[in-house]
Amino acid sequence: MSQENLRAEDYSRREVELAGWKAAVTSYRIGDRHYCKVDNVSPGAAVARAEGATREEAESQAIAKAEERLGRTRRHPVS
Repeated sequence: MSQENLRAEDYSRREVELAGWKAAVTSYRIGDRHYCKVDNVSPGAAVARAEGATREEAESQAIAKAEERLGRTRRHPVS
């Protein structure tokens, strides 16, 4: 397959809670590789990215990284 014909397919986005934070899990496929990005919903900054041979592999790696990183993030009490 030529590089020019590659495009994102099988796009999926869902919101989940990870380590007490709202997060969005976005996954898609380009060619034969699957990619996943986890971001915190507000402001939408990427927390973790991963790629794998399957959607499940990419998502599980990205979610594991995001849970570890978000679990270390301190929350300040709101007055």
